[in-house]
Amino acid sequence: MAKVIMVQGTMSGVGKSLLVAGLCRLIRRDGYRVAPFKSQNMALNSFVTEEGLEMGRAQVMQAEAAGIRPMACMNPILLKPTDHTGSQVIINGKVFGNMCAREYFSYKRKLIPDIIKAFRELEKTADIIVIEGAGSPAEINLRENDIVNMGMAKIVDAPVLLVGDIDRGGVFAQLLGTLLLLTKEEKERVKGLIINKFRGDASLLDPGIAILEKKGGIPVRGIVPYVEINLEDEDSLTGRFSRREKGKVDLAVIRYPRISNFTDFNVFEQIPETSVRYITSVETLGEPDMIFLPGSKNTMSDLEWMYQNGLADAVRKLAEKIPVCGICGGYQMLGKEISDPEGMERGGTMRGIGLLPVTTRLHHQKIRRQTYGTINRTEGIFSVLAGLDFEGYEIHMGRSGEGEAVFMTGENQNVYGTYVHGIFDRGVVADALVKTLAEKRGVILTCVENGNCMDYKDYKEKQYDKLSDVLSEYLDMEEIYGMLKEAHIR
Repeated sequence: MAKVIMVQGTMSGVGKSLLVAGLCRLIRRDGYRVAPFKSQNMALNSFVTEEGLEMGRAQVMQAEAAGIRPMACMNPILLKPTDHTGSQVIINGKVFGNMCAREYFSYKRKLIPDIIKAFRELEKTADIIVIEGAGSPAEINLRENDIVNMGMAKIVDAPVLLVGDIDRGGVFAQLLGTLLLLTKEEKERVKGLIINKFRGDASLLDPGIAILEKKGGIPVRGIVPYVEINLEDEDSLTGRFSRREKGKVDLAVIRYPRISNFTDFNVFEQIPETSVRYITSVETLGEPDMIFLPGSKNTMSDLEWMYQNGLADAVRKLAEKIPVCGICGGYQMLGKEISDPEGMERGGTMRGIGLLPVTTRLHHQKIRRQTYGTINRTEGIFSVLAGLDFEGYEIHMGRSGEGEAVFMTGENQNVYGTYVHGIFDRGVVADALVKTLAEKRGVILTCVENGNCMDYKDYKEKQYDKLSDVLSEYLDMEEIYGMLKEAHIR
């Protein structure tokens, strides 16, 4: 059986996902087989495994840090919000159905056998499993049916590291308040506290830490400094959406209310002098070098949003002079029509933006598959991509025609559509596109002059190592290794 440790936080966004990734890389470097696990994840950024199963991108990132392939058993329950009160429920990689929040709250304890089954499957591949919680264990209104924080810790008898975010302020109140709201049994599981994202001289915290440890009764096992790490973050709390600076090459991504899989554009953020701006209005759109329409968890509602705020018309006009590319739901929006005869989203039929010669019909059966190949010959600015190898994955409930090319184009050779997520992740593909956009604008990117701007896979590996180095220096790993317990499923 694997040994386990669990990372929980005082709230969402304290850095649990990255700390788990860093611990996975650090434990791997120490010679152990390690794997991440999160019993329930709520996210719109998802991934498809080799087996065609869907899982959250955060656990994919953590698996990369651990040096292993992503498996759906790392994330047995994935919730993909469809609106403010409901989500699509995915169990062990397959769609179970849509549920409103109250319905799921009453049902979720029935999923414990699925969680245990996934955990036992993961145990076959790992010496150590690092488990991530969600939100906060102090959400006492959710305690009764909890399966992701202390409820999960109880299922496998895991010791817990509790993380607070000092960058937000009030970290001592965060940690003490959380401990205060735990039951006696829950608090006994907490074996160490971590203060995350600290800036400055850590010795200034000494008086506060002395009081924290005295009042809380739990030792602080690390003060992790604020460090710039460019890896995938929690999609609901990303800081990417607030960036407004324009680079020499300016890429605009339409940020509809139900945007999904915007990880497709992370690779462009790593190319120097290239900006990726997330746009919600015509006023902030301007005239970028290229527009992307990303995936959507509710394509018809997001298309209606684009019509209501004028972005649909703005994209149609700008497509006469700049490239526009739609991925998955964005591809469907750029077509002539979207129909939903089975009521998968809202039912009925909607006209698309009309820039691509495709019609889409939504089906109850979701397509989930990894996709590999060579980019086909295409016209316009994307012609520079022809012949380049790509790898990616598809997750969609719509069908827009059989035997489609990797990139679909129409009469307007500025407009492109694809169902393949991650198609730009190979650095050479992103480089070729950005270089061509720069040439069109009449600017030269410094990195292009020196060869390819980046290898995205190699870049991420260096980020995992950087994160691991920081944790190795600032966490008491001897004590943390001493906390590990053999998983004991009750």
